[in-house]
Amino acid sequence: MAMHNPYAQYANSKILTASPAELTLMLYEGAIKFGNIAIMAIEQNDVEKAHVNIVKVQRIIEEFQATLDHKYEVAQHFDNIYNYLNRRLVEANMSKDKEIMEEVVMHLRSVRDNWKEVMRKAR
Repeated sequence: MAMHNPYAQYANSKILTASPAELTLMLYEGAIKFGNIAIMAIEQNDVEKAHVNIVKVQRIIEEFQATLDHKYEVAQHFDNIYNYLNRRLVEANMSKDKEIMEEVVMHLRSVRDNWKEVMRKAR
């Protein structure tokens, strides 16, 4: 008999019932979390863990880019931000540069905070 993880069930339920705006916020939170894990891994000279988590951040950003609706002018602005962040992530991954990762996480926090404000105003 398989044991069910209550936390995993809760997390899965939270995702399945979230609005698109909430899902976007969750992705920003995830990207920040993985970025912070990568920073800690770089500090600990854990190259593999740093790589895995930087790639997770890249995948989230790629998902953001893939879902941009270019009929809105602001989409180009976000596309430029995401292109810049992806370039910096490649640089950080190649050199395992903590400062670059800190910069990326700072930008992700800023965009996340703006997203939260948009969600708040939309209520």
